[in-house]
Amino acid sequence: MAQLRSVSCQRSIKLVYYSCNSPGNSSGLLAAASRPLHTDALRNRQQHLIQQQQQQQQQQSNHHHQQRLLQRHLQQQLFWQSPLLGARCLNSAEQQRQHAQAALAESKDEKSTAAGCRPKGAARAPPNFEGTPQRDPLDVSFNDPIAAFKSKTTWELVRAYMVYMICSSEKLVEHNMKLLKVARTVLGSKLFVLLMKSSFYGHFVAGENRHTIVPTLERLRSFGVKPILDYSVEEDITQEEAEKREVESSVSSAGDDGNKDAGALPQYHVDKSFADRRYKVSSARTYFYLNEATCERNMEIFIKCLEAVSADDAKEPRAQATGATFGTGITAIKLTALGRPQLLLQLSEVIMRTRKYMEALVGGQGNVLTHHKTIKDLEQYYAGVHDNKDVQQFLQNVTSDKEGILHLFPWSGIVDEDSQLSETFRVPDPTTGQMRRLISQISPKEEEMFRNMIRRLNTIVKTAAELDVRIMIDAEQTYFQPAISRITLEMMRKYNKNKAIVFNTYQCYLREAFREVSNDLEQAKRQNFYFGAKLVRGAYMEQERARAQALGYADPVNPSYEATTDMYHKTLAECLRRIKVMKDSGDDAGKIGIMVASHNEDTVRFAIENMKSIGVSPEDKVICFGQLLGMCDYITFPLGQAGYSAYKYIPYGPVEEVLPYLSRRAQENKGVLKKIKKEKRLLASEIRRRIFRGQIFYTPKGNYVPI
Repeated sequence: MAQLRSVSCQRSIKLVYYSCNSPGNSSGLLAAASRPLHTDALRNRQQHLIQQQQQQQQQQSNHHHQQRLLQRHLQQQLFWQSPLLGARCLNSAEQQRQHAQAALAESKDEKSTAAGCRPKGAARAPPNFEGTPQRDPLDVSFNDPIAAFKSKTTWELVRAYMVYMICSSEKLVEHNMKLLKVARTVLGSKLFVLLMKSSFYGHFVAGENRHTIVPTLERLRSFGVKPILDYSVEEDITQEEAEKREVESSVSSAGDDGNKDAGALPQYHVDKSFADRRYKVSSARTYFYLNEATCERNMEIFIKCLEAVSADDAKEPRAQATGATFGTGITAIKLTALGRPQLLLQLSEVIMRTRKYMEALVGGQGNVLTHHKTIKDLEQYYAGVHDNKDVQQFLQNVTSDKEGILHLFPWSGIVDEDSQLSETFRVPDPTTGQMRRLISQISPKEEEMFRNMIRRLNTIVKTAAELDVRIMIDAEQTYFQPAISRITLEMMRKYNKNKAIVFNTYQCYLREAFREVSNDLEQAKRQNFYFGAKLVRGAYMEQERARAQALGYADPVNPSYEATTDMYHKTLAECLRRIKVMKDSGDDAGKIGIMVASHNEDTVRFAIENMKSIGVSPEDKVICFGQLLGMCDYITFPLGQAGYSAYKYIPYGPVEEVLPYLSRRAQENKGVLKKIKKEKRLLASEIRRRIFRGQIFYTPKGNYVPI
């Protein structure tokens, strides 16, 4: 009877009847009775399968025939019409294909319902992306066009190729802002916006507001890439207006006594020749101070960016993990957007004059903490005036630990908004005991402006901490940067106690980059907070050199491109070395988080190779990579798809208000022709591959999960 278990129910009944009523050899009779029935069942099943195969082949044949017709039609458009018309037709055909696919899917769902595959009225199940996330091997030569562009439609590849072709034209790029304004006048608002969305804006900008950027963010995440959001609306003001604003906002109402003060540093005083901070700067946005209300508005914009990042983060389940790069979304901000630039100039000068004061007092050079002097050492230097009450009060406010002095001034009080600048930045004369003011004159109104700037920054960072979003404070010109870095480090100390919320930015084209990063790493270690750093090559090189030469101070910039690359690699290697030391000693290596923000593939390879050599994996969440949206996709996407922490800097804003940003992107691309040449080659290769393999209507669909 075991032989009959595969026979259908009706046949089993008949065979059981025969077995119960047949004398003699019942097994033989049972086998004889089952043989014709089993043969008939197999024959019917075979005929049914043949019919199904014929139907499927017919459907596939019809589908392939339609695809060939559409491909032939599209190839004619691509090869025989102009590039712009071909791209427009391709975009239209892509939309028609997507509509057809949606209709076909709906039709299939209806058939499945009719066949009883889905209960009547039941909702269609969403795609299942559960299970092990998709991961691809990484080609560190970054020469794989499929890996680079699998997140793009063919129309987006054609658009990118056209944009890079235009960026390769020096004359078009040189006059791009004028041409955009002429096009706006000739075409009118609606046509101009449509043109920009199908070209430069569509390539470099994610959308107009926090709602329209959602599809871009979702697609990036599905291919393993995370966002750094930036509301990229910029004022389009004339050079004269920029110079006027900068001069007015960079001089104290109490007067600029810098020239009268023997200790004044010319680098940290405004010069009208360089008042327009956009001079020879193409890769960074510039804010010009107008009034306090504008700074409040900028704060609200940054908070909206944080909320948009948080909403995007909520779509991904949070890993139960800690570490310097825990959390996924990031927002970039600039400190010059939040306050009067004069205050940053004065604070930067204070920091540098403090270093000179310490050097004269104890010998040596560098940051105060590098001298490893204690409070007792200072008391010896002030032995002749130690009984002075002002000197005693000064010593009480010095920040120190068991290894020595960290800061001469109580910076914690400054970022907590409860200190007066004019009273704080005073040091005793070792001979007379008289207190000497290191900060140039500042009025009570400007004291209030400074407290407002710190209040705005505290509000932003506190909101970021509550939303579990990270803040990257951008680097700016060297005459602002000492103040920006000092304030940023104090924000790290205040908010980076359990994870890295605040990241500082270090420009490696500067001669002091390695020393500054090393000192800040040391402070983070001694004060026990999470250290976050974004390493960039830098955005102000030409301006810095010209200003240094004109004002007569030492050039702060490395002498060559190769020297900057060496500085970048040296600084990154030091960060990785400290991570390894912490890992080997059993400490939390996640207390150091580094973003390699570089479009240089040699630098990216250097980071990957050194990560492997010291045993740091992407899952350790200590190293991440970042590039701009629309640039170096052949680096970002392969990294994200291979499981590395990869980011795109995502600008957004209304079309006509981001024109200055688009203008800078065009100029920046003109300056990196070698990278454009490679990206164009990879784009052309992928476009050809899709055309000749019948994948023109390829729909990006990723199953990658950002690390």
